[in-house]
Amino acid sequence: MNAFLDPRRMLAELKELRQLTADGHGAQRVAFTPVWTRTREWLRGKLAALPVEVHADAAGNLWATLAGAGERALLLGGHMDSVPNGGWLDGCLNVLAGLEVLRRINAEYGGRPPVTVRLVDWADEEGARFGKSLFGSSACAGSLDLAAVRGLRDRDGISLPDALRAVGLDLERVKESGRELASAAAYLELHIEQGPVLLDLDLPLGAVLGTVGVERHAITFRGQAAHSGSTPMNRRKDAFLAAARMSPEIYQIAARHGGVGTIGSCTTKPGIVTSVVEECRITLDQRHLEAAALAAMVAEARAAADRFAAEGGVTVAWEPLWQIEPIPFDPGLVDRCEEAIREVAGTSHRLPSGPLHDAAEMARAGVPTAMMFVQSLLGISHNQLEDTREEHLELCLRAFDRLAAKTMDRIRG
Repeated sequence: MNAFLDPRRMLAELKELRQLTADGHGAQRVAFTPVWTRTREWLRGKLAALPVEVHADAAGNLWATLAGAGERALLLGGHMDSVPNGGWLDGCLNVLAGLEVLRRINAEYGGRPPVTVRLVDWADEEGARFGKSLFGSSACAGSLDLAAVRGLRDRDGISLPDALRAVGLDLERVKESGRELASAAAYLELHIEQGPVLLDLDLPLGAVLGTVGVERHAITFRGQAAHSGSTPMNRRKDAFLAAARMSPEIYQIAARHGGVGTIGSCTTKPGIVTSVVEECRITLDQRHLEAAALAAMVAEARAAADRFAAEGGVTVAWEPLWQIEPIPFDPGLVDRCEEAIREVAGTSHRLPSGPLHDAAEMARAGVPTAMMFVQSLLGISHNQLEDTREEHLELCLRAFDRLAAKTMDRIRG
């Protein structure tokens, strides 16, 4: 146990932030809004007590740098923004745990650690306002597609370029933030699991293997509208019937491959009670940590759609919506993460991350990356019910701090 590390201080700051940025419905730290700006000012106030250089980059990511004897840098990251009516730990736990680790390193080494240590608060990880997740980290990693985001607008009609301009940012320059990674030797992130795996295993902490690949498609079945009273059942070309048969099939495909699959929306035309459905559009989300398994899942879904369409006398068409490949984390750092967890909690578990995280963008950018999960009560996140036991929050900080120490040793060779 490190005398310079104060888990109770981290807990107090998490509660202070909740008081500052939440209402009766949950956290309201949506990126590029006044509450988010106030959150950033609060964080800057905490950083002011440390001998760190603080600045925001071209994408709005906030960096605090504790210069070390060597330029190669350990990055500790997270995000202070939230979804509307969000939980009190999603994102901000990462940053405030990183802040406490930064304090420990500063105190232990008298302000001059053997390697440079940098804390980053990524801008708009959630994508809650404009629908583009991982905005700041993808800009920094160089993977952000500017053409795809220029036209994004929020529900009030405000464009992304205008929202960025209001906080002093220029969309056309956001990729300049990539220069921040010039000396990055490793990236570490701590996060609540947001799911029930660790809860069901009755384990407090887990080492994350990587983020899963995602395939999202819209599937449209087209049949024939017909009167719902005069058309015999055996004469119908019901687009909804073919689409509906996809739902149990998607569950079976996911079970066969050990992935997950979701039909998230369904719309019909003409959409009236007196007509057989002429057109039914469903959206499909499939995820897996292994690229080959994910490809097989998509192929089986396509075959099933073709089969159900043929059996129902309708047609089917696919439209790609979004795709990202599986992103494994650095094997050596994953090992160190598991070691750190075992040292403080006795046992660990390796698991993939279903949600996307900024850590994935750092791994895509070639920065050796590891991620640690702490158990989520009820397996719930993006909801004000989100919670984690205080003893587990203290435990995750101690484990994360050990991971940081092990990673510093690796960086300095």
